[in-house]
Amino acid sequence: MDEIPERLTTMPSWLISQLALCTRRLVFDGVTAAGARGYHYRILAALQEFGAASQAELGRRCRMDRSDVVAAVNELVEQGYVDKAPSPDHGRRNQVSLTSDGARQLRHLDRVPDRVQDDLLRPLSPADRETLTHLWTRVLAPYEAE
Repeated sequence: MDEIPERLTTMPSWLISQLALCTRRLVFDGVTAAGARGYHYRILAALQEFGAASQAELGRRCRMDRSDVVAAVNELVEQGYVDKAPSPDHGRRNQVSLTSDGARQLRHLDRVPDRVQDDLLRPLSPADRETLTHLWTRVLAPYEAE
């Protein structure tokens, strides 16, 4: 492996970006092995937690671009994991809802981030993991409103 300048390896922002790359790869590999995409997991999780929603709501909740939501929802409809129908409140919007097959797929996909967390944080004790999660949450909080 190439040597990395010390000034980088002591910068939290650089370390976070490296961890993000590593995490993205682990999640991508795990979700792909489970026969899905990361966007699928986000959408299924949001529908399970919050109930039926418009595609626009899903985009906001899942932090996804509108075109990515449309493509992922269409894929999930084809797989039978979600239903899409005109919203009863607003005819020009689609309302997306989770099917029982989608709930089953979500439970299957839930194992992926669990494994990623375990693999990624293996060097840390449970107490250190809890502290790290608490600290990341505090650092991220001011940016959540953006």
